Amino acid sequence: MANVLRIAIVDPNDSTRENLKAALLGLDAVWLEAECSRYEFFADVVEQTNPDIGLVAMDSDTARATQLVAEISAQSPNCTLLVSSGSTDGRLILESMRAGAKEFLTEPLKEEDLAAALQRVNRQHSGEKQTSKECQVIAVAGATGGVGSSSIAVNLACALAQDSDNSVVLIDLDVALGDADVFLDTIPEYTLADVAQNVARLDLTLLKKSLTKHSSGVQLLPRPVQLEDAKLITPDSLQRIIGLLKTSFSHIVLDTSKGFSDLDMRAIQLANDVLMITQLDLPCLRNVVRLMMTFDDNAALRDKVKIVVNRAGQEIAQISLKKAQETIGREIYWQIPNDYRVMVEVRNNGVPLLQHAPKAGITNSIDQLANALCGKICDESDSADADTKSRSWLKLWPAK
Repeated sequence: MANVLRIAIVDPNDSTRENLKAALLGLDAVWLEAECSRYEFFADVVEQTNPDIGLVAMDSDTARATQLVAEISAQSPNCTLLVSSGSTDGRLILESMRAGAKEFLTEPLKEEDLAAALQRVNRQHSGEKQTSKECQVIAVAGATGGVGSSSIAVNLACALAQDSDNSVVLIDLDVALGDADVFLDTIPEYTLADVAQNVARLDLTLLKKSLTKHSSGVQLLPRPVQLEDAKLITPDSLQRIIGLLKTSFSHIVLDTSKGFSDLDMRAIQLANDVLMITQLDLPCLRNVVRLMMTFDDNAALRDKVKIVVNRAGQEIAQISLKKAQETIGREIYWQIPNDYRVMVEVRNNGVPLLQHAPKAGITNSIDQLANALCGKICDESDSADADTKSRSWLKLWPAK
């Protein structure tokens, strides 16, 4: 995707190369595509991996490094070249820029300087690739267990995948008890643990081979098979996996666990939108209040959380929508109607709503939720096949 830059680096000095890698791994918008310790091999590395950016550390041999910049500029003109050096000699800066470097960075590299340079390059790439779509990461979290967050995550991913312009990955982050593979009736060959333990040598080709494709178009990365394998998945490895997926997919749906672990919180931090799934009962709403007290301490988190009421329309022991909004102190973003029979059939048969009950009100609601998250206008006339009167009563459209 246009917002993620793939970068290849060369630095014969092991120490400074490791420092550079550490700085790059801390930046969400960058994927380390390749690293090289020899100047003489780097031009071939760039040609084979075709990165957006090549970064050449010059201090091991400034003359050879300058020559390398010129070689890559001629051989791979689509690769934007950055150079770094501990020297601020004007002649060296001039020679490297004449050879084809777009940015000159001073060693030791400061993360803010590196980030600023990459932002400038990213703006340039965005201008050249105006047709590219920015990857949207959606985290789905439940206010408590049993509210249907996994059902919504799976069916939301399938709804997004119905658009031929979208490419969708679903990651099951309930590493102990996740069941996204059951919802989709798949037997994956690889899991999130397999990918995480090989993250140091991971590339896009290997990652794509580790995904399981469903007939709906959704690509699945499921939870580990063995409970003890959950420890192989760390927040940092998850961030690297998401970073690489963002370079090739338009949407990533993250089905988090109910524990709000470090892994879940990293997923929430990396997401563009966080759907907080709740029901209109006191335990759920109390948990929403508790969670939002935590999220409110971080403006970036607070603004991207969207409250979604599941199983709306139940007549037994439901708190009114108005009272719920007063309790949690914010608007309800969406309501999904209660259809227990259909959801039981979907779960037991391992078939998503769009395939099992394409005309059901609950299917229509999740489809329109997908459209809303993508910025598409929800028009009730688009759903003429659904029961209009019933849908109006259940208020499937975003709460006003």
